[in-house]
Amino acid sequence: MEGTNKVKVRPEDLNRLAREAFDCGVAESRELTDGWANAAYKLVLDDGRKAVLKVAPTKNVRQMRYERNMMRAEVDAMRLMREAGGVPVPEVYLFDESETILPASYFIMEHLEGEPYNKARESMTPERRETVERELGVLNRRINEVKGNRFGLFAYETPHDGSWREAFRWLIRGVLEDGREMGVVLPAPYEEFEREIERRLPALDEVKEPRLVHWDLWAGNVFVQGDRITGIIDLERAMWGDPLIEHYFSHFDDTTAFKQGHGWQAEEPGRRIRRSLYDLYLDLILVVECQFRQYTDRDHVEWTANNLAAGWERFRSI
Repeated sequence: MEGTNKVKVRPEDLNRLAREAFDCGVAESRELTDGWANAAYKLVLDDGRKAVLKVAPTKNVRQMRYERNMMRAEVDAMRLMREAGGVPVPEVYLFDESETILPASYFIMEHLEGEPYNKARESMTPERRETVERELGVLNRRINEVKGNRFGLFAYETPHDGSWREAFRWLIRGVLEDGREMGVVLPAPYEEFEREIERRLPALDEVKEPRLVHWDLWAGNVFVQGDRITGIIDLERAMWGDPLIEHYFSHFDDTTAFKQGHGWQAEEPGRRIRRSLYDLYLDLILVVECQFRQYTDRDHVEWTANNLAAGWERFRSI
């Protein structure tokens, strides 16, 4: 997705970065345009090895409140998961926040074989999709089995991380404040959003133990080869919270196979309310981030507005 926050890296700088990490030049490079926030490049080195470069926006780019320190969070979360084992996340070869070569933080990681699942599944049989999504449920559960000692974003301690209710309130109210400041028009007054959210927040008190949550584990962040998952990427939005907030429990990708792999529990009123809050949180982010990133795809911008309008009606009905 094209936006104003992506850093363009010159070929000579790609060579400098590769020599810093591998003592080897770049034979070929290609910008990977599927990402929504960061710039990314596939590198083929002079000796035939492959790697991926990921570059954060520069510090002068205005970002949403929850997006602070995301690149460091991604690197640390991937290293944590590699240490825990059982989840195929890429190895990080080099992480640099010095801004001496590029005007932004970057890291270079292992190149994953295969292709993103959101593209591969279009040509898959229903049976193969079920196999992938069941395995994804198993892997997502392994991520969620990692326990933390606080609630909130992985990137940094939030002002209110003593309970999941308070941590999530801070997150969703932050998105609303971002929208207010950028003049984003919502399908109802901001005050009404705040009242309706506040009425439902007590349901989050059911969540007692902080668990590691990927949160952004949609099909585009899952790499597959055949019907096997070869890698999981983009842990930059990871948080310590409620596993029910994971993407494949959302209204976008709610599949039986994933739930079977993850170990879904029977639906209960409290779970429905919690999930409705998480759906609204994502729907709000999708709209508000358009203003921050100045997306050029007007069809996407219109889709996010229509999606939030429908999501707001669903939310109010629960």
